[in-house]
Amino acid sequence: MSIKVNFISLGCPKNQLDSEVMLAKCVAAGMEIVQEDINADVVVVNTCAFIDSAKSEAIETILDVNWLRENKSLKAIICTGCLAQRYKQELFTQLPEIDAVIGVGNLDNITEAIEYAYNNSGKKEVKKYCRTDAPEAQALGGDRVVTTPEYSVYIKISEGCDNKCAYCIIPSLRGKFRSRPIEDIVKEASEMVSLGAKELIIVSQDTTKYGKDLYGKPCLDVLLNELCKIDGVKWIRLLYCYAEEITESLVDTIAAQDKIVNYIDMPIQHLSDSVLKRMNRRDTKELIYNKIAMIRSKIPDCVLRTTVITGFPGETGDDFAILAQGVEELKFERLGAFAWSDEEGTAAHLMDGKLSEKIKNRRMDTIMLSQMKIHEDWNKKQVGKVFEVLCEGYDPAAGVHYGRSKYDAPDIDGKVYFSAPSKLKPGTFVNVKITEVVEYDLFGSTI
Repeated sequence: MSIKVNFISLGCPKNQLDSEVMLAKCVAAGMEIVQEDINADVVVVNTCAFIDSAKSEAIETILDVNWLRENKSLKAIICTGCLAQRYKQELFTQLPEIDAVIGVGNLDNITEAIEYAYNNSGKKEVKKYCRTDAPEAQALGGDRVVTTPEYSVYIKISEGCDNKCAYCIIPSLRGKFRSRPIEDIVKEASEMVSLGAKELIIVSQDTTKYGKDLYGKPCLDVLLNELCKIDGVKWIRLLYCYAEEITESLVDTIAAQDKIVNYIDMPIQHLSDSVLKRMNRRDTKELIYNKIAMIRSKIPDCVLRTTVITGFPGETGDDFAILAQGVEELKFERLGAFAWSDEEGTAAHLMDGKLSEKIKNRRMDTIMLSQMKIHEDWNKKQVGKVFEVLCEGYDPAAGVHYGRSKYDAPDIDGKVYFSAPSKLKPGTFVNVKITEVVEYDLFGSTI
């Protein structure tokens, strides 16, 4: 009888892609993948450890799953991902519920870990399984079991990061920046499209740096032009783009290629030069303003998404005022604000000038209140326009379909709700005339 395995993937889409690679290895080994953890012999929790809230979520998930060991058929819990890479053997002491630990450089060992934990379930004298090699040990790419809807898939084009931002633990967990060859990415993307993918969402730790290690210079524009040649792909979306590497050539490519949606995710983190310097960011306020002006001049309808951090050590009232003013002036169509999280192992953890949780959160709330008005104003300007919408499903309680326009990334942005004369299959593209705005979402009807 095959081992029944359930995966719980936490954190970002990049983590989800790692789960998909591990799922494929389990299937190849003859294991049975079950959708509900209640039916599993082994549960794999693929964790995030970027900030405290992510670590707390991972720990709570593991403790919740452990209930099944006592009340159902669960034999073992495997911890994988960034929490496993970051804390390694410490996890067994702090969370004895865990039976095996697999780091981000050991995805290939997942079936070995599952079999070991399953076969030694309940044997207290047996040493627990732990493999946390260097992150670079893991080959990039590989077969996947897609867990997103078949019409919208993520494509990871590189792994690791060399930026060493002072607030970020990722370089020490994911290793040095390394790109996948263009032909490898195009092959995977083509396979995804042949299986029904219509939207390709490009992700990495530093998307705009793509290719610099392989080809001597950033080659995201070259990669995008190759991806646009794939018959059947409708939308190509870019996430995690650093401002300093957004070149005119890249923007010209986005403007020229109809398949690349006019949407760029560009985390800036701050706008005060002194804070950016302490963060060890390479950009400046002037550079960010200039890049955005260039983008808007070449792609007038481009939607920009960003994230900012409030309360970084040493952030003065004047620094925050620069950030708040910049948010008002630049009018990002999509924005998320986060209070700085004090993470051991980062340069910022050792800095002076740390602010209270109250100040950090108050400043975050101020930014989000400002952004709410900016987003509301943008939404109101869309009333009367016709959007091409990717249908994602039907809400029987409300009696309407829902989906996304090219201006919305899955899970992080709003949705378009719309009426249609007949039931639509998810993955269908329809034209929707916008008639109403409700908070962050748009409402309309098909035409």
